[in-house]
Formats: sequence, structure tokens, C-alpha cells
Amino acid sequence: MGVGKSTVGELVAERLGCAYRDTDGDIVAEQGRTIADIFVDDGEPAFRAIEKQAVQRALAGYDGVLALGGGAILDEDTRALLAGQPVVYLSMDVEEAVKRTGLNTARPLLAVNPRRQWRELMDARRHLYTEVATAVVATDGRTPEEVAQAVLDALELKEV
Repeated sequence: MGVGKSTVGELVAERLGCAYRDTDGDIVAEQGRTIADIFVDDGEPAFRAIEKQAVQRALAGYDGVLALGGGAILDEDTRALLAGQPVVYLSMDVEEAVKRTGLNTARPLLAVNPRRQWRELMDARRHLYTEVATAVVATDGRTPEEVAQAVLDALELKEV
């Protein structure tokens, strides 16, 4: 959350001369409401089911840079679908998260004591991110352009 996946994903896609897509954007368009509203109205399990389907559809019929929501990797089937794909885990520490988001934006999983909850989420997810990642790129203290270049370098991809 707040790592810059959309900004960096768009920059990487631009540099590769391909399309960019975000499964969170797909979900919002399909559902006609925000991710936060889905969490509040239907609960996290319902959102995760919607998210799983969105990721499956995107991976099956899309050729470009694809950004996934931070919790997409919680699903074992999704992690299996990502196996063999070039996957980049954009990492940051809590201090960077505070700088970028203030941890006070509309993020349903960070509603109460956001610093502690962010740390707990990362402790629970980090091993899953690294499990599916082809490369890990730290974003702390870097501009989006620098992160995009680091992604290209990590995947050994050339700009067009």
C-alpha cells in the first residue's frame, strides 16, 4: 500500500512501449464503487473473492505491465498463477510509508493504529511477496523514475 505500484507500473509500461493495467482499477470499474466501500459494505472475504477473479482474468488475457493490489498474493491460487511470471515486489519500510501516505488515507486495513497495522500486514505478507517475486526493488528514498529504472534493470528489460 502506497509503494507506488501505479506510478511505477505506468512508467515501466511507457518505457517498454506496452499497456499498463491495475487489477484494483478493474475491480472499481466492474463494481462501480471504491475498494474501501467494498471492504466496508461486503467485508474483506468478499473483496478477496472479487480480487481473485480480477487477477485471474487479467493474467489470462493481458500482455503488458500489470499491477496487483497488495493483498492479491494472500490467495494460494493467485500465487500459483504468478509462478513463472516476471513479478516485481516493490518494497518500502514503515517510515517511507508514513512519508508517502501519512497512513491516514482511505486504506481500510489501516483504519486503527495505522503504523502498527502496517507493520503487522507486512510481517504477515512479506514472505508471500518474496515467494512470488522474480525481483525485489526497494523504493525508499527513490523517485518513481529511479524505481522504474531499477525494475527494468532487475528484470533485464530494455526500453523501446
